[in-house]
Amino acid sequence: MVKHLLTRIEMKMDSFSKGQKRIAMYIEESYDKAAYMTALKLGETVGVSESTVVRFASELGYEGYPELQKAMQEMIKEKLTSVQRIEVTETRIGDNDVLTSVLNSDIDKIRRTIEEISHDDFNNAVKALSKAKEIYVFAVRSTSSLATFLGYYLQLIYGNVHIINTTSKSSTYENLFRISKDDVMIGISFPRYSTTAVEAMEFAREREAEVIAITDSMASPLVECANNVLIARSDMASVVDSLVAPLSLINALVVACVLEQKEKVKHTFQELEEVWTKQGVYTKREKEKDNK
Repeated sequence: MVKHLLTRIEMKMDSFSKGQKRIAMYIEESYDKAAYMTALKLGETVGVSESTVVRFASELGYEGYPELQKAMQEMIKEKLTSVQRIEVTETRIGDNDVLTSVLNSDIDKIRRTIEEISHDDFNNAVKALSKAKEIYVFAVRSTSSLATFLGYYLQLIYGNVHIINTTSKSSTYENLFRISKDDVMIGISFPRYSTTAVEAMEFAREREAEVIAITDSMASPLVECANNVLIARSDMASVVDSLVAPLSLINALVVACVLEQKEKVKHTFQELEEVWTKQGVYTKREKEKDNK
C-alpha cells in the first residue's frame, strides 16, 4: 500500500472526477493550508460539496476525511524524506521530459511567490537592513548557497555582514552572541526545515534584534520567530531542493536595498571599480588576435 499522500494523488489523478481533480490540485499546491480546513471549508475553497471531499478521501484509501487531514498535517511536520522525494518525483514526471517538467515547475513557483509574498514585509525588511548596525545571514545545508549569495551583495552594499552557515551549535552562538537590538538577522530555511535555523532565530529575537525569515509558507517554524516573513515557494526535484524562487526573491531584495541608498551605493561601487581595475580583478577583452 502506497503511504505518501502526494504519491497516492498522482497515481489516482487520471481516474478522478473534475471536482476531485480540483481538490487534488489544491492539496498538491497548498496542503499547508488545506491541512487545517474542515471538509466543508476545503470544499467551499475549491468549489465542490463536502460530500465530494469525503469521497475523495475514501478514493485515496483513507477511512475518512480526518485521516486525510492527518496525512496533510504530517507532511507539514516532517515534510518529505529523501526517499519519499524520489518516489513522488518519479510519479509526477512519469514518461514526460525531465528538463521541461522541472523548468515549468520552477516557473510555477515564481508565479506563486509573486501572488503570495507580503509587499509590506518585503519593504519593512529593506528598511530594517538599511538601518542595521550589523547584519547576520543564517542558512545551512542546501540553503547555505543562498546565504553566501545574499551575504556577498549585502556586504558590498553595507559592509557590516556576517554569514553563518554552520550546523555546529557552539559555532552558531559564538557568531551570534554579540547580536543586539540594533542589528538584523535573516534566517533562511526550506523543507526540510533546519532546527538550528529556528533556534538561532529565537536567540536573535530574545536579544531584540530585527528578525527576517525567508521560507516557503506561513506554516514554516521560522515564522513564529520573525518580525517580517518573506515567502518564496520552493519545491523538490527528486533529492534536489528547487531554490529558483527563493533566489529570485533574494535578487529582488538586493535590488531594493541598492535603490534604497542608491547614491551611497553608487559611490561605493565607483571606488570598487577603481580597485578592481587597478588590481586586475577582472579580465579585459581578449586582445585582438595576431595584433590586428
